[in-house]
Amino acid sequence: MPLAETSPEKYQPNLTRPDDFDSFWATTLAEARSFDLDPVFEPVWQRAIAVHDVTFSGYGGQRIKAWLAVPHGAVDRLPCVVEFPGYGGGRGLPHECLLYAAAGYAHLFVDIRGQGSGWRAGDTPDLGNDGDPQHPGFMTRGIQSPETYYYRRVITDAVRAVEAARAHPLVDESRVAVTGISQGGGLTLAAAALSGDVVAAASDVPFLCDFRRGAEISLAGPYPEIVAYLKVHRGRTKQVFDTLSYFDGVHFAAMASAPALFSVALMDTTCPPSTVYAAYNAYRGPKSIESYAFNGHEGGEAVHAASRLAFFDSEF
Repeated sequence: MPLAETSPEKYQPNLTRPDDFDSFWATTLAEARSFDLDPVFEPVWQRAIAVHDVTFSGYGGQRIKAWLAVPHGAVDRLPCVVEFPGYGGGRGLPHECLLYAAAGYAHLFVDIRGQGSGWRAGDTPDLGNDGDPQHPGFMTRGIQSPETYYYRRVITDAVRAVEAARAHPLVDESRVAVTGISQGGGLTLAAAALSGDVVAAASDVPFLCDFRRGAEISLAGPYPEIVAYLKVHRGRTKQVFDTLSYFDGVHFAAMASAPALFSVALMDTTCPPSTVYAAYNAYRGPKSIESYAFNGHEGGEAVHAASRLAFFDSEF
């Protein structure tokens, strides 16, 4: 329907935040922090940009991979952008993501456990060697309860990634931002809420927001995995969406206070615009959103990357 009739900028989904949401995440992160973060940075690429192979402890103490890129020869402490990839992708190769380092920032690009066989290779298994990176999907893995759900581990890894970035001597720990596209946009909201003191968050066409609506109207991408599951498990609808309520970006958005830049694509059939606006409208901190009227899930791409860099410059 026309925007003038639907008013997405006012859309408020009828979501129930679990009563133990805060304690669930406090306990989860406390358990993760009982393992030594033990960040390791090994130089692997030395050109105009220097790239380090990074390993740190995430959920359950499992070792998570990332790349840290910095301008070669940097001496002064740098602002840092921590980035999370989209669904199915991993950290890729050292030279694939150099934009932020080219702009003068430190850049931690984080692997996603179990992913990295859909469009960019990953190196981090999920739950040990039995969970080597695989092709999607992941949406219903452990969905029977919040304790076992896959994204409990992934979100915990994202928070620990922020802590790992701060551990590098070239990173100014007071100037760390988070960003990502699609799944990365959803993880950005979670990391901004649970890390507590990031200086900025840029969430582009975020996934993992307003799960119920996404499952009901999305035509492509990961949300239909939930639909396919419930087609078979007809009696588990309440159980599934109760679990997903602990991981909904709308609830994380309502907790986050860092200045935020969102983007939405109005022809997006993977992360429908209303699900993005659900998170944007709930966001607690200062915020702005850029809308791309004739784009699908690709969003603003390079055009929006320039806006994102300008946003980070203003916040750093």
